[in-house]
Amino acid sequence: MKRTAISLLLLGLGTAAQAQQPGQPAATVIAVPPLTSPTSGSRGNEMLAVGWQVTEQIETDLRQTAEVMPLKPNRDDYYAYPEVTAPTFSKWRAKGAKALVTGFVQSRSDGRLTVGCYVYDLDKGRELARKGFVIGPNDWRRAAHKCSGLAYTAITGAPGMFDTMVAYVAESGVGDGRSRRVAIMGSDGHNHRYLTSGDAMVLTPRLGPRAARVAYVSFAGGKPSVHLLDLESKHDRPLLPGDAMTFAPRFSPDGSRIAFSMMIGANSDIYVANSGGGPPRRLTTAPGVDTDPSFSPDGSKIVFESDRGGSQQLYVMNADGTGQRRISFGGGWYASPTWSPDGEWIAFTRRGQDGRRIGIVRPDGTGERILTNGPGDEGPGWAASSREILFQRIGPTGRSALARIALDGSAPRPMTIPQDGSDPDWSGVMD
Repeated sequence: MKRTAISLLLLGLGTAAQAQQPGQPAATVIAVPPLTSPTSGSRGNEMLAVGWQVTEQIETDLRQTAEVMPLKPNRDDYYAYPEVTAPTFSKWRAKGAKALVTGFVQSRSDGRLTVGCYVYDLDKGRELARKGFVIGPNDWRRAAHKCSGLAYTAITGAPGMFDTMVAYVAESGVGDGRSRRVAIMGSDGHNHRYLTSGDAMVLTPRLGPRAARVAYVSFAGGKPSVHLLDLESKHDRPLLPGDAMTFAPRFSPDGSRIAFSMMIGANSDIYVANSGGGPPRRLTTAPGVDTDPSFSPDGSKIVFESDRGGSQQLYVMNADGTGQRRISFGGGWYASPTWSPDGEWIAFTRRGQDGRRIGIVRPDGTGERILTNGPGDEGPGWAASSREILFQRIGPTGRSALARIALDGSAPRPMTIPQDGSDPDWSGVMD
């Protein structure tokens, strides 16, 4: 079952150099001075303290990326409130920056906070983007993620991946007592929580749009069954009635449908069903195992894996099941495909004599590239930016961890989780 997974352009901005891979564009250096506040008195000091927390988180967020290089924030770089919308561009140019993010935190009479963020092109002396929003008094971290996303998008043109969630299978214990629970957390590792109790084995949690629901596989009845869990109401239900063996779920981009595999006898095929309920519709009929479907971002196509030709390979079809064609021809076995949010790439696991590695290929089968060196890498999931991939890495001792890798050729980086983890999925940007 495990083998199926149950089995720039910079927008008008200049660049400044940082450590980078040969042939890769330099990252854009951005100044991140401490957010200011128009609020006066002791309450104003409280707002400045919150502003400093937001500032430090913005710097931490942007430092994770290959395209943006933040300068270390300095409390001495405090600026007055009017400079939020009228910064002294020459000051920040002199520090070597090409872009600037400013902002403010203001107290409200209802106890909430107003946060405003502004992004500037320093070379051209013009505003690139602005965004304001109202938050609860303890929601400063999410406010920072939104500001980071605003800056990242203004500079790269791609969505930021900071205000997103990660779902995965949290593994703990040893032997027969090993527990597997669906867990979820912010992409920065904060707000970690468990969604299932660990009484039954679970696999492949997949987040719906805005991370409002998660589809996963439960063995609570002794065989694999796709379940849907609403994160707000905590309501958990099987996707289909009865005891059919269903697995490998994936939401459509709008969340209205779920593609999945259902096994009848020795044959596994791709089906699609409305996420709100109703009978499934069969999309594949070839002998063998068809599994791990993933929708294209416009919902018109599905990529999946199949051993219909004798070994696991990747196929693409229209969302109604027509036009099925093979796209992987690089040798080895291909599995767990997932379509990038921008539609440009399909990530996959390739298994060969050198172990399991993460790679990408274009939807027409061209441009295949292996990103990791294995030997135990599998289960890719895309960042909202389409420029990073989260995956499962099995170490030499057999323990499983999560790691992320950028498409620029840089080395993978571990993701901090409280225990072993597998089957990760990365949500899109939250509302």
